[in-house]
Amino acid sequence: MGMLRRKVPSHYIPIHPDNIARKDWIILLEAGTIVGPSTEKLRVAKATMERKIVTKYNLFLRKQHFLVLDEYDPRIHALYFCPQLYRSDSNSQLVPLEGEEIGRLLAKAMQHGVVEKEPWYQPSRELPGDPVITAAMETDFDTVIVDKASEEEQETSQPETRLAAVR
Repeated sequence: MGMLRRKVPSHYIPIHPDNIARKDWIILLEAGTIVGPSTEKLRVAKATMERKIVTKYNLFLRKQHFLVLDEYDPRIHALYFCPQLYRSDSNSQLVPLEGEEIGRLLAKAMQHGVVEKEPWYQPSRELPGDPVITAAMETDFDTVIVDKASEEEQETSQPETRLAAVR
């Protein structure tokens, strides 16, 4: 059956057809590349709303949709789609968050699920089957409230971000 399988490049990421037309942020998190005493396990590799979608057909002529990200490496990257998030400013007006800020909030929420492994790997013909982040995120909620510590608390202690879901 291996002869009949059609291969796609590793930077083609299979996506659900529902994610094609949405204007969500594409957040690419990178794990296992920060070396040293840093407490951060994840970093935001890319945050964008621009997307390139490629449609391929399998052997039975069924459509398969792929998101093309040249920087994507399944050994170290995890991909998330996120809608536009807002925060309140000092005048109680809603201000949209930029992609990098959304990515940092997502990275803080996913810190506990990062798979601990060495930043190097043996050469292989196949990509690993295990994802770089194993935590499942609660996605069935209406509102997300993000509380950030005040600037004074951030200077004296480790910054803390808490995600609370309202159903």
